[in-house]
Amino acid sequence: MPEPGSRSVMAFDFGLRRIGVATGQEMLGTGQPLALIAADNGTPDWGQIEKLLAEWKPDILLVGLPLNMDDSENDMCGRARKFGKRLHGRFHVPVEMVDERLSSYEAKGQVMAAGGSRDYGRHGVDDRAAVLILETWCRLQAE
Repeated sequence: MPEPGSRSVMAFDFGLRRIGVATGQEMLGTGQPLALIAADNGTPDWGQIEKLLAEWKPDILLVGLPLNMDDSENDMCGRARKFGKRLHGRFHVPVEMVDERLSSYEAKGQVMAAGGSRDYGRHGVDDRAAVLILETWCRLQAE
């Protein structure tokens, strides 16, 4: 495993209909949108995730944890944690949960600012939210 600071990272913005994926390098502290994976009630196409992992070979996986504003957990937190455990169980790559409050809201703002429409699903909101999750984690690692 590479030393902290030089790891390649893949982040997931878990959702019931779509899962956004981003990739980046811890050293650079930035990410890039990678994919939008369709999900059926939170169950992704595991084959598509396997292909991404084989191609990008991340050292660590991040999953956004959608906490409430008062730090309490909700039903989606449990589902995101379950997704993270399945990622680890299937692919044996370390998984960390990352507070992602407001990441989707911020990603929607970025899409709108770039001239996108409110048809967010076609304009990469979930993969942009995954970028924000990745960059949040990188900032925390640098502190």
